[in-house]
Amino acid sequence: MPTTPVAADAGDLPSRLPFEILRDPRAMRARAEDLRRDGLRIAVVPTMGSLHDGHLSLLRAARARADVVILTLFVNPTQFGPSEDLARYPRDEDGDLAKARRCGADIAFVPEVPTMYAAGAQTFIEVRELARPLCGEKRPGHFAGVATVVTKLFNLTQPHVAFFGEKDFQQLAVIRRMVRDLDQGVEIVGMPIVREPDGLAMSSRNAYLSPDERTQALALSHGLAAAEAAFTAGERDAAALLAAATASIAAAPAARIDYLELRDADELTPVDRVTRPAVLAMAVFVGRTRLIDNRVLRP
Repeated sequence: MPTTPVAADAGDLPSRLPFEILRDPRAMRARAEDLRRDGLRIAVVPTMGSLHDGHLSLLRAARARADVVILTLFVNPTQFGPSEDLARYPRDEDGDLAKARRCGADIAFVPEVPTMYAAGAQTFIEVRELARPLCGEKRPGHFAGVATVVTKLFNLTQPHVAFFGEKDFQQLAVIRRMVRDLDQGVEIVGMPIVREPDGLAMSSRNAYLSPDERTQALALSHGLAAAEAAFTAGERDAAALLAAATASIAAAPAARIDYLELRDADELTPVDRVTRPAVLAMAVFVGRTRLIDNRVLRP
């Protein structure tokens, strides 16, 4: 089975296996089947690369919960719209592999697009209601691409558990529902948003921001904080909470709201008053860069 070994260093987290890089989906599946036959618990961390500390927190959590940790690096074309940033999405394979190795990953699965999508592929997975609002409304077809590629990655890596960040709150909800509905048998673990010291949610797309835009991007976390402060003070009316968040974002000249909504945290249905956990979710353009963030409000 073709692999590329990478030497360990003294800073590595403990790993059970020599670090491997696999690029062939058939080799990945065969390796995963061998690991399962050996009775090892497999964790997978699916990513599109350009790893930051948010991704690394997922790898560290996976290392603590499994015998074998698989990182996937794949910029998935089916979740990008025709006018979106697929071509310029940040890529740093060498840096990603070095970070993964230091954080205890055992295997990096790095396939190419032609090996993941056969010519003429026409099968996609749709999670209907959870995928309709928010990013689903603004990015038609996005979650069909997400659900399909995650299913393919699960098929190839054969995990017992998979780790995803809560910054992509709707994505996490879609994947959880898909796994439940299709009896995929994978435990889905959501991990808290990792933020920069000034509060900006970590994202690969932050690299697109100019220095001024980077400063103005703090409007997202400021808006969430303003709404949360009003909520902590006793406000439960959705319109008032949204107004608090909107005012902070409107103060940033480069910021343009794509959506800002308060929805039930489980079903993503609209709420007028917060009587059970609700997610305040936003997508905001800062210059040309679209950023997402959220905060769960719990009565």
